[in-house]
Amino acid sequence: MTSRFVSEAILPVPGTMDTRSMAIGEPGLPGRFLWRGKEYVVDAVLEKWKETSACRHGGGERYVRKHWFRVRTVGGDEMRIYFERQPRSARERRSRWWLFTRRGSEKSGDSGLDSGD
Repeated sequence: MTSRFVSEAILPVPGTMDTRSMAIGEPGLPGRFLWRGKEYVVDAVLEKWKETSACRHGGGERYVRKHWFRVRTVGGDEMRIYFERQPRSARERRSRWWLFTRRGSEKSGDSGLDSGD
């Protein structure tokens, strides 16, 4: 079973965000989200990390650009999703949560490869 590169926006279900993370200045991982018209429920956070880069204006500071999460869904899919702190374009401002990769599970009956792509 291999991971499949997706790179598509996901839509968090309102009211399902992790407010504990938000209280310390991190994005609240959605407990449920929509992707391609289907709702996914996060069962477990397997790993999380931050991506940083240097200040874009020549200062010596480093800034957090993305918050990454490797999660398992109730259906058994493993997904890498991220929150982009500063979207690069006006089109992306509306979409701050992204599905980066997806690996389907035996349980979901999906090898990770979607038909019709």
